[in-house]
Amino acid sequence: MNVAGCSNSSDPDWWEDALRVDSCLACNGYYGPCFGESVCATCHAFLYASQLEQELHPEALTEEQAESDDDCDSGNDEPSDYVDRDASNSNTPQVEADIEYIYLAAAALPPERAEPSFRLENLNERLQMLVNPRLLDAAPPGLVDRVPPEVLLVIFAFLDDISLVSAGNVCRRWRQIIAANYQQHKWKRSTQKRWPLFAPMVRINDWFSMFSTLINTSFCLTCIYQMSETIPQEVERNAIRSKRLLHDLTVLGKDSLEGVMAVPLDSSLYHWQATIRGPVGSPYEGGLFYLYMKVPFTYPFNPPEVRFLTKIFHPNVSRHGDIGIDSIQKSIWVSSLTLTKVLLSIQSLLTDPYCDVCMEQDIGDLYKQNKKSFENVARRWTWKFAMLDALPLQTCSTGIPIKPIPAAEVKQSQAAAIWDP
Repeated sequence: MNVAGCSNSSDPDWWEDALRVDSCLACNGYYGPCFGESVCATCHAFLYASQLEQELHPEALTEEQAESDDDCDSGNDEPSDYVDRDASNSNTPQVEADIEYIYLAAAALPPERAEPSFRLENLNERLQMLVNPRLLDAAPPGLVDRVPPEVLLVIFAFLDDISLVSAGNVCRRWRQIIAANYQQHKWKRSTQKRWPLFAPMVRINDWFSMFSTLINTSFCLTCIYQMSETIPQEVERNAIRSKRLLHDLTVLGKDSLEGVMAVPLDSSLYHWQATIRGPVGSPYEGGLFYLYMKVPFTYPFNPPEVRFLTKIFHPNVSRHGDIGIDSIQKSIWVSSLTLTKVLLSIQSLLTDPYCDVCMEQDIGDLYKQNKKSFENVARRWTWKFAMLDALPLQTCSTGIPIKPIPAAEVKQSQAAAIWDP
């Protein structure tokens, strides 16, 4: 794409269409359709799997790995604000109590979502589906429209919250049935579970639309599901990892750290959600960008995996939310870095993009050739995707009006069996 000679390069809507994904960015549709996502399910299972099985049974460090860690952590690459001044006292009662506290605090997070739940497919399952495809029989025309509301309610009861939102955005009839039988407080509770850092500054009357909009303003739906992955309870605690995360949580909780927040989503402190407030003076000012972090059980010797959830117009952020920053690459990571430093580095990247090597080259070219147009598009994207906490929703995300169906059409007995998160 030649953005230099394009007359629409300053139009945010044009860029949204230009960056829309029609086929998987990794396999270009080889493994099948991606259904509007940036990466298809097969490539996502291959490239972005959590690899919990390998992490839960780590091997002892070999001499080669130890030497590699020593080379990376020379002490000259990055100054550290984390210093273990008394390693011999790592098992003192106070430290043990602090470590126990962060795990108890994480265990006090909202309880795991009750069934129905979404189970992530692993790579083997996806490959088996490709080898042995299931032939689908075409449904008779009009079959879906003829399904009674009572039957639809039973079907909806098997759906998780995100799938239920997708069903509600299919047509007006389904939207009306869901609106009549799923109360607003349930959607509010589900929103708080998926986005615990979401703190609206305006009154929200339609939590269904807010939940739907938060999903639609995210890069990858599979990453949202992955944040709720169940971690086995028998995970063995790593003292070094626990002490570092205690330090990270302490620093993140300080009032002096403006614009950056992060919270764990499970009792093992493996899945995290973070937010970065757009820097003042940048085109992202006022925006609140959500990020997804996975902190491996080998942390701090291996880097966390960090991706943007909220859509952002930036040359160093891919259409999947991947961030082009060297410090979180495994070959460059140094163990002196903390989660706080990682988030602050990403925040500084919003002020000073690096356009020599870009995740999205077309956006980088626009930044170098027409910075004013770049800032205009980035600012409009921020208003549209990253200010849901400050700007009220004018209309629902699909434009489908919510009009409850007559109570007589849906029996109360079926309504009592509806999913309750």
